Amino acid sequence: MKRISTFEITIALIVGLVGCAPAPVQYDLTISTSEGGEVTTPGEGTFSYDEGIAVTLLAEAEEGYRFVNWTGDVDTIADVDNAETAITMNGDHSITANFVVVYYLTISSTASGSVTTPGEGTFAYYEGTVVDLVAEAKEGYRFVNWTGDVDTIANGNAASTTITMNGDYSIAANFVAVYDLTISSTAGGSVTTPGEGTFIYDTGTVVSLVANPLSGYYFVNWTGDVSTVANVNTASTTITMNRDYSIMATFVVVYDLTISSTAGGSVTLPGEGAFTYDTGTVVSLTATPASGYQFVNWTGDVGIVANINAASTIITMNGYYSITANFEAIPAGQYSLAISSSGCGYVNTPGEGIFAYDEGTVIELVANAVGDNPFVEWIGDVSTIADVEDAITTITMHGDYAITATFLCGYGMCFIATAAYGTPMAEEIQILREFRDEYLLTNPLGQALVDFYYKVSPPIAEFITEHPSLKPIVRAGLMPAVAMSAVAVNTTPTEKMAIASLLVLISVGAAWATKRRGQRSTV
Repeated sequence: MKRISTFEITIALIVGLVGCAPAPVQYDLTISTSEGGEVTTPGEGTFSYDEGIAVTLLAEAEEGYRFVNWTGDVDTIADVDNAETAITMNGDHSITANFVVVYYLTISSTASGSVTTPGEGTFAYYEGTVVDLVAEAKEGYRFVNWTGDVDTIANGNAASTTITMNGDYSIAANFVAVYDLTISSTAGGSVTTPGEGTFIYDTGTVVSLVANPLSGYYFVNWTGDVSTVANVNTASTTITMNRDYSIMATFVVVYDLTISSTAGGSVTLPGEGAFTYDTGTVVSLTATPASGYQFVNWTGDVGIVANINAASTIITMNGYYSITANFEAIPAGQYSLAISSSGCGYVNTPGEGIFAYDEGTVIELVANAVGDNPFVEWIGDVSTIADVEDAITTITMHGDYAITATFLCGYGMCFIATAAYGTPMAEEIQILREFRDEYLLTNPLGQALVDFYYKVSPPIAEFITEHPSLKPIVRAGLMPAVAMSAVAVNTTPTEKMAIASLLVLISVGAAWATKRRGQRSTV
C-alpha cells in the first residue's frame, strides 16, 4: 500500500473545504416609472444583486415634468424624495420612480402695491398644488382684485387667497388710490347720505349726498372742497372723488313773513299772504294804493322795516313777522304826489308811494343813495321842485305830481350813455339830459319812453362797463341822438324852422334823384 504523505493530506483537506462553501444570496430589484420620466441608473426592469449591495438609483424627468419620489419597497432607500439616491439590497424589492407635470405661475402687480406671497416673478409648481397668494397695498391705496388666469383663484376680490395649479397661469394684483371724504353740517340739519364723518372711496367714485334740514331750517348750500360737487345749491347731489375732500352742509333758520293790507290798496311786492325766507334775507315791500287812496304806513312787526312811512321799503327777516300796509282815502281838495326812485337808491322822506297834500303845501324831499351810487336828479313833474339836482330839496303842491329820484349805479354806470362816455359830466350827457327834461318829460309818451329807458338800461350799461371795447361803438351809435338833441336844445325857434326846412329840401332832392335814376334805367 502506497504511503500518503502529510502534504497530500493537507492539500486534500484544503480542496475539500473550498469545494464545500455555499453560494452568495442574491435578491431581485424591480424598477419601474410613472409617466413623465425614466430611471437611467441602473435602468428599468428586474436586476439581481447580492445581499447587502447598495445599488445607485438615478431618475430623470422629461421636459414639463418633475421627479416627485420613489414608492414601493422603499424602506432601504436612502432618500425617497431625491431623484439620485441608493437602495440597499436586503431582500427582493420593487420600486417606482414617480413624476408629475410642472406648471408655471407668473405673478405681477399694478403700481401702488405688491404681491408678498409667494412674491412676484415666475414660480414652478406641481399639478394640483394650492399656492397661497398675499397682496399688500401701499399707504393711500387699496387692493381691488386679481386679474388674468383667475379661474382657480379661491376669491378674486380678496387680497389674501389661494390659487390651484392646474395649468400655466399669469395673474396680476390690482390696486387703486383711495381718498377720504370728510362730511359735516352746521346747526339746523344733518347729512343723512352717506352720513357725517370720514369715509374712504376709490378714486373716481361718484358719491351720493343728501342733506336734511330740521323743522324751521332750510338747506342753503354745500361749502368746502366743492369743485366736484354736481350742484352745490341742492340738498340732494353727488361728489366725484378725485382727491381728499372736506365738505359741509349749511343750513339757516327760516322765518315766515305774513303780509296783509287795509281797504284802499294792496301789497304788490312780494304780495299778500305768508312767505318763507332765510334768516337775514332783505325782502322788498311795495304797497300800491287804489284810485282815490293813499298809502299811510306799515304797522305790525315793523321794528326792522327800513321806513314804515314809505310805500316802497324793505324788511330784514330776523324772526317771524306779521305786517300790514295801511291806506286811507285822499281828502277832497288835496293833490296827490307820487314818488318813486330809479334804483341804486330810495326816497326816505316822505317815502315812496302816493301821498295827498293840501294846495300850497311845501313837502321836504330826501333821496338816499345805496352804497357809493350818487344821486343824479329829480325827474317828472319837477316844475315846483326847488332844486332838481339836490338830493335834499322841496316840492310845492299846486297839482297832482309824479316825480322820480334818479341815481347812478356802479359809480355812475347806471345808464347806457353814461357808461359809454365814462362820466355823467360829459357834454353829450348834458345835452341828452336837457332834451329829456325839455321835450320828453313834458308829455305822456316821452315820460313812458324815459321810464322804459331807466328800466332796461342798467344791465346794458353794466355789460358795456365790463367790456370797454364796446364804448366807441356805442358812442358812435349815440351820435345821431346827441346831434338831434343838440339842435333841439341849442337853437332858436327860427333856427329850428330853417333846419327843418333844409331837411325837407334834402329829403325831396333825394327822392327826385332816386326817381330820375329809375327813369333812366327804364329807358
